[in-house]
Amino acid sequence: MAKKRRVVKRSKSAKRKARAGVPTQSARAALAVATSPRNTVKERVAAMSAATLAVCDDDQGLQTMLNLLRDRDEPIKVRLAALASIQAASFSVVAFESCRSDYIATLRAVMTDPDPELRQRVLGLLAREKDAAAGKRLIDGLENPAKALVPPEKALQLLGYDPHADVYKIARRMVEKPPNEAARREALRLLAADANSKGVFEKILRDKTEAPEYRRISASALHAIAPDALQKLAREIVLDSSESEDVQATSLTAISQFGDEAKVSGDEALLKRVTRLKTAPSAKVKQTAKRLLTKYGR
Repeated sequence: MAKKRRVVKRSKSAKRKARAGVPTQSARAALAVATSPRNTVKERVAAMSAATLAVCDDDQGLQTMLNLLRDRDEPIKVRLAALASIQAASFSVVAFESCRSDYIATLRAVMTDPDPELRQRVLGLLAREKDAAAGKRLIDGLENPAKALVPPEKALQLLGYDPHADVYKIARRMVEKPPNEAARREALRLLAADANSKGVFEKILRDKTEAPEYRRISASALHAIAPDALQKLAREIVLDSSESEDVQATSLTAISQFGDEAKVSGDEALLKRVTRLKTAPSAKVKQTAKRLLTKYGR
């Protein structure tokens, strides 16, 4: 009589490890090395990547890693490696779903950490999750620099993951009175998604005292939120002989690539001006002028 085969049931997490080719036991051993203060920082950091598969193997594994991330007495290199390991585990959306609430709660607890690198990384992860608590702290920091968790330019960049009316209002204020040039640049980039900021970009693009970089950013933003306004201003800039060559080249490109062909082909004043620009001192202006004229058979 044939013997009955013994069926051994494995947990879902064990099956997942087997499919991945990494035994659960090995992942747990790596987790033990990574979380033990008896090992050197180098050994612990090296074990973190192998410990990733044990993060959600059971609740104990997850809590051990989250506690390590929270612990300010742990070496910062170990905490950063723990964050990377947990983040890697989170990419397995289905497997990590049961862990997500504890993960988010820990990130919120760590976003005010004294270490600036850890703080910025955690805020970046929360911003990508469109976390309201993180968003509020970033806005608070922009309104009151004493409460800032990251530099203003970084805060604006992170708020771009979930922009809304309050964020746009602050960004417009930053354009007018920026704490530094990097913050003004990020504020303009953020506002490029806000149709209500059309006037901000028109003002900058018209202003010859503005740096060419800001005028180029404004031209690009207007193309996205108010393309007709860009074409009107681009024409004015090309016709103005006192304009910056750099901004004229940007305007010529905008007209050549995105202008209304019927309007441009019938605009003799514009085409005559572009013909003169074929001999401009700036190589960039000459090239863009020639491309536009070639397109319209001139």
